[in-house]
Amino acid sequence: MITPSCSPRWLAAGLVATFLTVSNGSARAADDNPFLGRWALTIPGGGAGWLGVTSDGGYYDASILWGGGSVVPVSSVTIANDTLYVTRIRDVKRKAAGGKPARTQQFTDLITAHVTGDTLDLTLITARDNGDGFNEENFSGKRITPVPPAPDLSKVKFGPAVPLFDGKSLDGWRLTDAQALNGWSVQDGILVNHPDQPATGPHKSYGNLRTEREFEDFNLTLEVNVPKGGNSGVYLRGIYETQVVDSYGKALDPHNMGAIYSRITPLVAAEKPAGEWQTMDITLVDRHATVILNGQKIIDNQPLLGCTGGALWSDELRPGPIYLQGDHTGSSYRNIVLRPVVK
Repeated sequence: MITPSCSPRWLAAGLVATFLTVSNGSARAADDNPFLGRWALTIPGGGAGWLGVTSDGGYYDASILWGGGSVVPVSSVTIANDTLYVTRIRDVKRKAAGGKPARTQQFTDLITAHVTGDTLDLTLITARDNGDGFNEENFSGKRITPVPPAPDLSKVKFGPAVPLFDGKSLDGWRLTDAQALNGWSVQDGILVNHPDQPATGPHKSYGNLRTEREFEDFNLTLEVNVPKGGNSGVYLRGIYETQVVDSYGKALDPHNMGAIYSRITPLVAAEKPAGEWQTMDITLVDRHATVILNGQKIIDNQPLLGCTGGALWSDELRPGPIYLQGDHTGSSYRNIVLRPVVK
């Protein structure tokens, strides 16, 4: 929405003035600055986001997660007069008009923030895609508590196994968005997703599938089969995505099979070719993840510094479901079993 007292002319002048003074590393950083740290964001529209502000070599840096996608560096960050200023650049694809070729235009968005204790009050100012004025939206953030030390997994006790999929029905599961199309079904004892798209016409939005039950810490085992070019994901507690993707033969990357999406890169490449069943053994304890893919440990008790793209919410301390990403391509799952940690 547009704040009535903030005219486009005033906003434009403010943005220009800010951009002239904001540049990466433009301010000397103080290690005790209250903006430093990791922040769980509830972005405009209610989605999950994340902001990390650091001091490196006497300068400020920041990275951001905005709903979906990856954690990415911001364009610039500075702190002045008890205000945090963050800019990020986004591409806007302009439609062809009057016989002119389509082109991509870059816009700079401005985020400002004020801190009170462990709370951020933020404002996002974005230029409208057609260049006709600005939009201004308010949102909030909460400071993320420090990640505990890595747990000694040899001393962690797990409860009895809880089968999450009975091989017969979708009992115990529902879509994360009840309004989305459901491509999930049970075929020959396998949980299958078919997000079929029409040959022509608009793209159809299919839903992600989540457990009715919510969990805290646990060990989760399952088998997954991803087709050629396939892309899915297993979300732990509804906020951390363990990537499921056809990445066989690719160099190590935080977007490959078994990675914690965009956050933790596998130690080794253990994925199988597309179309083969693969085993995943995932342990989540004290905000640390261990992933064993096809019998090889590819993530070893590593800290989770924030939610990943597509998270249901940004609060890392609340219980949450297991959810399977279904809005990308087809995928198949079976033998999904969870053992909760016994405190």
